[in-house]
Amino acid sequence: MFIPLQDANVLKHIKLQYVTLTLIALNVLAYLFVNVLTDTATMQATFVSFGYIPAVVNDFEELPVELVYIPENLSLISYSFLHGDFMHLMGNMLFLWVFGDNIEDALGHIRFLIFYVLCAIAGALAHGFMDQVSVAPLIGASGAVAGIIGAYLVLHPKVRVWVLAFSRIPLRVPAYIPLIIWIGFQIFMVFAMPEDAVSWGAHIGGFAAGAILVVFMRRRGVPLFDQNLVTPEAVVVETEPAVANTKERDTNIWGRGSST
Repeated sequence: MFIPLQDANVLKHIKLQYVTLTLIALNVLAYLFVNVLTDTATMQATFVSFGYIPAVVNDFEELPVELVYIPENLSLISYSFLHGDFMHLMGNMLFLWVFGDNIEDALGHIRFLIFYVLCAIAGALAHGFMDQVSVAPLIGASGAVAGIIGAYLVLHPKVRVWVLAFSRIPLRVPAYIPLIIWIGFQIFMVFAMPEDAVSWGAHIGGFAAGAILVVFMRRRGVPLFDQNLVTPEAVVVETEPAVANTKERDTNIWGRGSST
């Protein structure tokens, strides 16, 4: 529905989003190793071994001994580093790239990593709650990424983002518009297509966890709902002339224009 491309939201507390970049790298490396460098049988076995299977975690089923590589509860985290195909991976990583840096900035590196893991766990638990006896492995970073979307909506609803609407139409809109539509679509799909291969419940669980956790885990002084929004740093006003007497902003794309 909406594909995020870029937000105009500078970093205020960190110079580089180390954790966000590391998470992206780990997801890409896991995809290359599991989906590209192994055969189909090994890939499917990996999904079963490291994916989150509600029936196994809830003790309704047991994995074959030869597929047990980690304690079953660790699959609440390991599942989030596996992806079914390239588009599945790229969709999650694009959302993580666009929105993750500002949540890392608001929380700090260590707390952001903890936040990401907790959102992944919340997504898996929500998925398992909706179908406790499911034997299909849940995979993908969607639960954790949904948590980042929830946190971004709480912190930066007014920041303008470039999106592709319906994958074709470029629009520059306040973040709350595509993000509210996104979560509304997830809720609708839970009831419209509860048996779908996409885990809409994991998205909702991760989103709710992120929206709640960011309130308590953010740095002291970080406002909610863009209460201290500064123009034109976060919202570019088209009719204003360029500001000549301000310090030149950092254009390093890796640091996303850090102001520190």
